[in-house]
Amino acid sequence: MHAYAVTKIIQFAFPAIWVFLREGGIRPPLHGPAKPVRGGLGRGLLFSLISGLGIVAALLLSWRAILAASPAFEQAPAAVAEKVASFGIDSGAKFLILAAFYSVIHSFLEEYYWRWFVFGRLSRRLPFTAAAVVSALAFTSHHVLVVGFFLGSFGVLTFAVSLIVTAAGLLWAWLYHRTGHLAGPWLSHALADAGLMWIGYQMWRGISGG
Repeated sequence: MHAYAVTKIIQFAFPAIWVFLREGGIRPPLHGPAKPVRGGLGRGLLFSLISGLGIVAALLLSWRAILAASPAFEQAPAAVAEKVASFGIDSGAKFLILAAFYSVIHSFLEEYYWRWFVFGRLSRRLPFTAAAVVSALAFTSHHVLVVGFFLGSFGVLTFAVSLIVTAAGLLWAWLYHRTGHLAGPWLSHALADAGLMWIGYQMWRGISGG
């Protein structure tokens, strides 16, 4: 738990330190490197809301219809319970606080890191498509480890599920590029994480009785 916290602090502090040392100042992390498309933020927020809700619906439907009954996911509930226990979570109320943190705060920090910093700097040197693909694949590489932990293996299914993360990374990079603002991708990301936390809660409750 302590190693995890230290790793996260280093990860999220690095962009601010890099920008301060290399660029002589820190721009507000909500704003993108380029002027947004006219009206882009308003339309982007609407699309972000729709896309986020669409991701949640797809997650819940696939979970109920396919994943929950798949032998490949047999180890997932125990892995979720182990991870939740490492945070000292022993009640539904505490799980709700954890879910709120990941859905709201952690999703913003990931957007700040992966879209504002990684994609934002790549987009200064590469065409949009190349910058979006590279940043999305880098975003996915971390999540491969997370998915592999919960599935208990790094087989074909782990990488297949991770491709969904790649698709989300591309979507959120496009939203950031289109609007020049983190609000859109943050909203969509937060909703997606809320859906994942709800599924995690169902698995955790099934084991812990919480």
